Amino acid sequence: MKPRRVFRSLLISFLILSCFSFAIPIGAQRTTQPAQSRARSTRDEALWQKALAIHRRAIVIDTHNDVTTPMTNDDYDLGGTPPTPYRTSIARMKQGGETAEFFSLYIKPWYVAHGGAARRTLDMIDSVYRAVERHPNDLMFATTSSDIRRAKAQNKIACLMGIEGGHAIENSLPALREFYRLGVRYMTLTWNNTNDWADAARGERKHNGLSDFGKEVVREMNRLGMLVDVSHVSDKTMSDALDVSKAPIIASHSSARALSNVPRNIPDDLLRRIAKNGGVVQINFYSLFVDQKTVAPQSDERGQKLKAQQESLSVKYADDPERLAEESDKLEAQYPLPPLPLSRLIDHIDHIVKVAGIDHVGLGPDFDGANDFPEGARDVSMFPNITYELLKRGYSEQDIDKILGGNFLRVFAQAELVARKMSRSISGGGSTRRINK
Repeated sequence: MKPRRVFRSLLISFLILSCFSFAIPIGAQRTTQPAQSRARSTRDEALWQKALAIHRRAIVIDTHNDVTTPMTNDDYDLGGTPPTPYRTSIARMKQGGETAEFFSLYIKPWYVAHGGAARRTLDMIDSVYRAVERHPNDLMFATTSSDIRRAKAQNKIACLMGIEGGHAIENSLPALREFYRLGVRYMTLTWNNTNDWADAARGERKHNGLSDFGKEVVREMNRLGMLVDVSHVSDKTMSDALDVSKAPIIASHSSARALSNVPRNIPDDLLRRIAKNGGVVQINFYSLFVDQKTVAPQSDERGQKLKAQQESLSVKYADDPERLAEESDKLEAQYPLPPLPLSRLIDHIDHIVKVAGIDHVGLGPDFDGANDFPEGARDVSMFPNITYELLKRGYSEQDIDKILGGNFLRVFAQAELVARKMSRSISGGGSTRRINK
């Protein structure tokens, strides 16, 4: 090719690439470009620019991201390019305009049977600390609502932590307190497994909700200022937590059951109770939780197709739960489900606003904890698309600020206030109680 043609070709390529908004994930242009091109052809450019301006000013908080697992297992550096199929990096978080990221400390039930749940939690905590140490110009460790505001002022991303699975504390309130001292600021009371003190949404019903010790866990979390997270728990456990908690609770990554009938989502009666409690429901973006009726048959078909390969992996990595999960994710990612339209996700926000009110909904996508997400909401770089869609539906700038992070920030600050009041009224620093199996 002649030099002039080379220059012309390069110039055209540069101009094309420069047209892409920061909502397109780095490293994913090849797979998302056609859809983004279609979106641009129908997008109201003036409204898009307004959305970007709102988004840049807002405090944007993601309350649940599972990228902590590859950070811990593989020493994945957030400053690099995410390995397939992961969706989180510093560059992408900046593209998405994030102010704060809650790194999920997901502890697999395998550790309950084999031991080491608390040790695994410590390893994951260390990976978050090391990420901040590696990238002090981009990230800052945060433990308070004020820290999140400070991160926004400093143009950094606040890094916070939440335990996913109450079995991580190994039935010990002292362990719970130690995790709080290390910076953990919420705990999901269960994962899909029922533990020794709380029933899970997909687990066995052993306690009729929360046991007496489970209620003590909630009270101690209130005293510490650790947010009580009711994603993954049974309806009765959620109801018990609402009965016991003196602070607003959160659902860090759950959607509306009325729109997608899965146990992980929250029914309307409990949405209303969370609103009365002052809490917030952070919408999960996982396609099955967004539209079970459409996605479940396709997901089941994929499961049958991959059943033999999955069983082979289960045998091969029976003693290595982390590698098993990693290989299973890679296998599933090779067969992605057809994406849902972004509008289905926004429908969940609309529904919770209608049922619980504008002050009780936020964003907890569950990126890197699942593989399939709606079009336009596939990784952390795409949060501006949410802002644009909310504007299209007539939400005010004030309401959008609440959804993007303001509601969660209010709940976080209220939990801190409750903790200060409780600490002044309780001598001795809380219970030392443990339970044994």
